[in-house]
Amino acid sequence: MKPYLYLIIIGIALIACNSNKVEPNKQDAKPDSTISVVNKGDVDFSTYFTEKIMRLDFFHTGNSKQEMFSVDKVLSDGAWGGSKKILIDKLELGPYFFEVIDKETHTLLYSRGFANVFGEWQTTPEADQRWGTFHESIRFPWPMKPVTVIIKKRDAQNQFKQIWFTDIDPSYRQVNPSDIIHSEKVDIIVENGPAQEKLDIVILGDGYSAKEMEKFRNDAKRLANVLLSAEPFKSQSKNINIRAVESPSEQSGVNKPHYGVFKHSKLSVSYSAFDSERYALTYDNKTVRDVASTVPYEFMVILVNEKTYGGGGIYNLYTTVCVDNKFSDYIMVHEMGHHMAGLADEYYSSAVAYEVPEITVEPWETNVTALFDKNNLKWKDLVEQGTPIPTPWNKDEFDKFAIEIQKERENLIKDKAPANVMEDLFVKQMNKENEYFSTEKYKDVVGAFEGANYNAKGMYRSQIDCIMYTRHQVFCKVCQRSIVNVINQYTK
Repeated sequence: MKPYLYLIIIGIALIACNSNKVEPNKQDAKPDSTISVVNKGDVDFSTYFTEKIMRLDFFHTGNSKQEMFSVDKVLSDGAWGGSKKILIDKLELGPYFFEVIDKETHTLLYSRGFANVFGEWQTTPEADQRWGTFHESIRFPWPMKPVTVIIKKRDAQNQFKQIWFTDIDPSYRQVNPSDIIHSEKVDIIVENGPAQEKLDIVILGDGYSAKEMEKFRNDAKRLANVLLSAEPFKSQSKNINIRAVESPSEQSGVNKPHYGVFKHSKLSVSYSAFDSERYALTYDNKTVRDVASTVPYEFMVILVNEKTYGGGGIYNLYTTVCVDNKFSDYIMVHEMGHHMAGLADEYYSSAVAYEVPEITVEPWETNVTALFDKNNLKWKDLVEQGTPIPTPWNKDEFDKFAIEIQKERENLIKDKAPANVMEDLFVKQMNKENEYFSTEKYKDVVGAFEGANYNAKGMYRSQIDCIMYTRHQVFCKVCQRSIVNVINQYTK
């Protein structure tokens, strides 16, 4: 790109951030214009909302040091399928948080924590060198009267601070109440009751041709059953609905830049996100949201019609999972831990796309801790009396083996080895891990085991093993409780 053209694009982004109107003569507010919110608890739904979904689409622009927002569209995203009782998010998970307040009284009407592609990209080396723009959406019940939407982000102390807000008048002519007319075919996988009383998951497919829709349906059913067979989803299965929406691509498979495979697919999922060969994401938020809105949903899974190991999970955005790899079942469950409950990765030897920050504050994620105050461990109620904190384990020997595996994996990636060769390496790794864990004194208890969240030192996980740590398909007790708390937020 020519330098002058790059400057023009940045200029357009800056102008858009300060001039986009959602309501007549109302500009998007500056971050330092903090609004005080009156929180009286969950409001009466029928007093403030209609039974539709309002979707606020916006552009999120910035670099590693700053970020800006500009409204794209405000539109209907279908019938409201969320809870009418639990409107305020008291879990407060995620790096970002949004609030919808009554414009006149500042009464808090709705809130949810979330994460996004921009927030992850902002922590990569690329964001130190250039600006990026990502399309995003937040969804909430359609308000009857004008509201103010506030977006917050965690500061250096992990406290939410307001960074942007904008006013929305539902009667304004640029707010589109018309519902999208859908032609996509819907497959009901599990339906246990009305959407407003259940947690609803939508499954989309990418890289499936029209001739492969039967394969998509089978893959969706298979991986839905995998999820519902894993605790705590198994015990909570009656509180969950799962529907699949068919969205055929023109050709089979998706983009895989590290392997020299380049394709266009319906939802534009691509491996090599943030230059990590296994990280599969889509930046085409609008298309994904439009297709997903065919059915009620709180959480989204995008099945990727590939054998190559890969996937991803972003809190309150989506999960991606390759469907034909030997470890697809593991990826499905692991990434749903990220997507649904904001769980942190507990491994620390594998290469990641992010710049890992220095540990200075307690992480917000529920399953890892910096252990600054071991007497107030965030999961101390699950620790048996007599369990030492921190909890000893044979970390040095385990780490040596993990480093060897990582070197082998890097060589296989460099050589563009076929998927089955990488699968064999993971099987070898898993079998050896089983040997290590079987001899550990504290293998079945909750404690504080050093090594987690990409940090070999100074960060701790609750149990010696968990699906957020290795490729074994069992969540630890802390992760299970965190997922149940999320399910309760949509079903109680």
